[in-house]
Amino acid sequence: MKTLKGDTIYIRALEPNDLEFIYAIENDMSIWEVSNTQTPYSRFLIKQYLENAHQDIYEAKQLRLAICQDQDYPAVGLIDLFDFDPKNNRAGIGIVIHKEANRNQNIGTEALALLIAYGFNQLNLHQLYANIGTHNKASIALFTKFGFENIGIKKDWILVNGTYHDEAIFQLINKK
Repeated sequence: MKTLKGDTIYIRALEPNDLEFIYAIENDMSIWEVSNTQTPYSRFLIKQYLENAHQDIYEAKQLRLAICQDQDYPAVGLIDLFDFDPKNNRAGIGIVIHKEANRNQNIGTEALALLIAYGFNQLNLHQLYANIGTHNKASIALFTKFGFENIGIKKDWILVNGTYHDEAIFQLINKK
């Protein structure tokens, strides 16, 4: 896949040298809530995942890309299309920016704009959706900035530290 470039970031396919970065993200318990992760991942499993990351979205039903700020290739985040459904032309979309230092710099905004355009223009998707905890104000603001609409609340959907939280589903329909 060609690299998708914005003004200050680019998103690219995963590379074998992303192993430590993905290992750090997948094992960061502070973000498990948004990724539905419940157990740590080993380097071995992540290495296996990276070895199969070349699979086409039509085969794997997902596309995970690294978000980078410069040409030296270090990733600062990940952005995904998941639950890809080519029959109904839809996919889920998710994003994580690793470390507080990289947040609030429009990295997520630019990456999301690039992947929305890719999904609608290259994959001809009719719609994208995102599942966001109702307490995650930053993610809600990010997705609504692009026109995603809250189409429903899943009550007591996520268990975090012994407390249930609601999760909203946001949807963006391609009007073209």
